[in-house]
Amino acid sequence: MLVLATPAFAQGGADPKPLIDQLGSANFKQAEDILGQIAATGDTRVVPALEAFAEGDLYLRKADNAVFIARSASGGFDLVDPLTGESAGTAAKAEMTKIKVNNTLRRAIRSALGGLTLLSPDRDVRLAAAESVLKSPSADNLALVETALAKETDPAVKIRMEEARAVSVLISDRSVEDKRQAVATIKNFGGREAISILSGAAANADPALADDINSAIASIQSEQELWDVAQNVWYGLSLGSVLLLAAIGLAITFGVMGIINMAHGEMVMLGAYTTFVVQEVIRTSFPGLFDWSLMIALPLAFLVTGAVGLVIERGVIRFLYGRPLETLLATWGISLILQQAIRTLFGPTNQEVGNPSWMSGSFPLGGMTITYNRMWIIAFSLSVFVALLVLLKRTPFGLQMRAVTQNRKMAASMGIRTPWVDAFTFALGSGIAGIAGVALSQIDNVSPNLGQAYIIDSFMVVVFGGVGNLWGTFVGALTLGVLNKFLEPWVGAVLGKILVLVLIILFIQKRPRGLFALKGRAVEA
Repeated sequence: MLVLATPAFAQGGADPKPLIDQLGSANFKQAEDILGQIAATGDTRVVPALEAFAEGDLYLRKADNAVFIARSASGGFDLVDPLTGESAGTAAKAEMTKIKVNNTLRRAIRSALGGLTLLSPDRDVRLAAAESVLKSPSADNLALVETALAKETDPAVKIRMEEARAVSVLISDRSVEDKRQAVATIKNFGGREAISILSGAAANADPALADDINSAIASIQSEQELWDVAQNVWYGLSLGSVLLLAAIGLAITFGVMGIINMAHGEMVMLGAYTTFVVQEVIRTSFPGLFDWSLMIALPLAFLVTGAVGLVIERGVIRFLYGRPLETLLATWGISLILQQAIRTLFGPTNQEVGNPSWMSGSFPLGGMTITYNRMWIIAFSLSVFVALLVLLKRTPFGLQMRAVTQNRKMAASMGIRTPWVDAFTFALGSGIAGIAGVALSQIDNVSPNLGQAYIIDSFMVVVFGGVGNLWGTFVGALTLGVLNKFLEPWVGAVLGKILVLVLIILFIQKRPRGLFALKGRAVEA
């Protein structure tokens, strides 16, 4: 319940107590009119009474037709004065009659409360009040909105109050010129909400305003179409960043070793389950560290999946080099084993992985909505990409990896231990998949099937961008992400993926080695 520690503001100086008492004998239509009169007094003391009315706690005392806020007590009611909030004694249930309320009255109450709380000293209360008036405008509140607007100093609240005033003017008896200015104001704040407001106003608007309203709606719709394109690009970039995280480890493994690793998706899944385990430990033992859970999970996921990848390479894959079909079947079998192991340990159902506070919520950007989790995943994907570029270009291990990628036999003849380069490259690719799982746990269901949703898309990204080329993987992931999001509204998600696959197949016919082909592998004989 709102409690306002401000002096009463009496716009017209009227005493609201008789109006509140009239609610006891009024029908629904009369009560709606009375609510408008109560709001017009501008007296903030009536806020508790109106809230109690909406909750069904406003009662009429039969003996004197006085209205009270009544709370159930042993054998009857505790009565509270609706204006002062002071105790007014007790009454038996037979002495009181509940004042009925319906949904129409509740909307009128919300509108009245919105107008009355516009004068609160609390900035958040004023902002919520402006939002309430905007959603449930009333001509009765217009004078109070204008008074509050004249006193408002906070820029964000002032903008919302201006919008609330414009919406209220449209349904008032103000002049056509005032309403024309209100249409212009609504047009300026734009968005689908503005289209809805203007479309509703068009039905009962003065004929002289019809052209202004229709022109404003057309202008907002044109602007909204541009914002929709921008929103789709954002969704595409966020999807592309997810594909980049899932595919970048595969690009390294596939590029250096030529191994088609069907268990790569399970490395992503293991990273997500590592995050789940870390959060479970933090929830039970160190709840104050929950906002740090992802920072703790990232290195652990990298180590866990990197170690699993190293075991797989040393235990299975190194015996199958040069035999691609057997390697594909073996890694597929490993993926099934890992999935079943996770089902045995954690069960087949989705596991709860929470968002830290800094990854929760969203914020508006023009006509777009930006979610914090997607924003941080894009930033994280870019940081992983940059870190890998530095690793490949600036470290001895990166130099050895590039040497093996370009010419394995020549690298071996120069003293590079190619088997261990293969092993640690596979471990690195698996570790990156693990930290991708940490990020994906924030936007997808954590289940034994998590990796299967990304393995095919990851291969498409790698083949499209150019096997073994990080820049190709980067461009390929973002391109396919944006393309998917633009196709989905037209043909649906499933058919969209099929069309993307067809386009990639046609592209590969023209450029078999992808967008950015590595030079040197063809030298090997």
